[in-house]
Amino acid sequence: MQDIGIGLIGGGYMGKAHAVAMAAVGAVFDTALRPRLEMICASSDASAEGYRAAFGFARATADWRVLVADPKVQAVVIASPQETHRAIAEAAFALGKPVFCEKPLGASYEDSLAMVAAAKASGCVNMVGFNYIRTPASRFARDLVARGEIGEITWFRGEHTEDFDADASKPATWRNFGAANGTMGDLAPHMINAALALIGPIARLSADITTVHSNRPGTQGRAVNDDIGQFICRFDNGAMGHLSFSRIAMGRKMGYAYEITGTKGAIRFDQEDQNALWLYRAEDPPALRGFRKILMGPEHPDYLPFCQGPGHGTGYQDQIIIEARDFLRAIETNTSLWPSFHDGMEVNRIIAAAHSSAQAGAWVDL
Repeated sequence: MQDIGIGLIGGGYMGKAHAVAMAAVGAVFDTALRPRLEMICASSDASAEGYRAAFGFARATADWRVLVADPKVQAVVIASPQETHRAIAEAAFALGKPVFCEKPLGASYEDSLAMVAAAKASGCVNMVGFNYIRTPASRFARDLVARGEIGEITWFRGEHTEDFDADASKPATWRNFGAANGTMGDLAPHMINAALALIGPIARLSADITTVHSNRPGTQGRAVNDDIGQFICRFDNGAMGHLSFSRIAMGRKMGYAYEITGTKGAIRFDQEDQNALWLYRAEDPPALRGFRKILMGPEHPDYLPFCQGPGHGTGYQDQIIIEARDFLRAIETNTSLWPSFHDGMEVNRIIAAAHSSAQAGAWVDL
């Protein structure tokens, strides 16, 4: 057993999740590498110190360059705004340090290309944070599809819909400005990543993207980013698909959901009920044919380390702990595991293609 000094940049929503994950992962998964919470960085000295005391880090700083350069920081976790990802990752790779970066990989496709190039040149372990696809249910869905349990895939429907910005009278925040913070930059990456993981590469798409609430209080005439986006697509394997994304979907709190239809059956999943997977088998007798609810339990991927009882369930924080386990395993074996920076770049490539399609009103080949 060996410890490894972790430097975390960002102490907010995702920063806290990663701090808790790094503190817990050794106990949950009995990892060979045990994280040492070495340094945390935030936007000011006061906030950094507050996060240090709250999360248990040894030291704090308001300058990410100090954190990255510190010799006791042996691996870097980026949980700061998208526009900071590229510079931090490039600096860490230049010093030979592994990097875990929250999604989206960069603030643009161009950023992600540069980050992949820096990772490749350094030879360092790299990983991007797509946590929802790591639930036991979605891991099991991937296994079922890969084993051909529902036959040849013919159709995929995926959505990531929430309602946190549905109230048009709510004052504008940072989320309402900049392409990287709109629905296509914020929510779409998760479901696009799911489609790539479950079905495979996308060959071509036709997209439509729009802003619904363009006059939010505080916008002062400035342009606001997209509220809703969608595209139809054709996958490399011939399957057809429809993906949709919205931050103004009234009533949806975590609408990360998908349906996969094959020639021998179908799968349904909804993140609002993340500990269940719905499976349909065409081979069942007609009287028994229908979707069956499968509750996650110790027989499903990555469930047992958290709980020995089936149906008891895992939660959001557990997804981040699974990510931490994968990152530590990648460092231990010196081999980048899925999803790597290249996988994050592929998601950004599809988002860029969707914007191009929506602007041109035409299909785009990938």
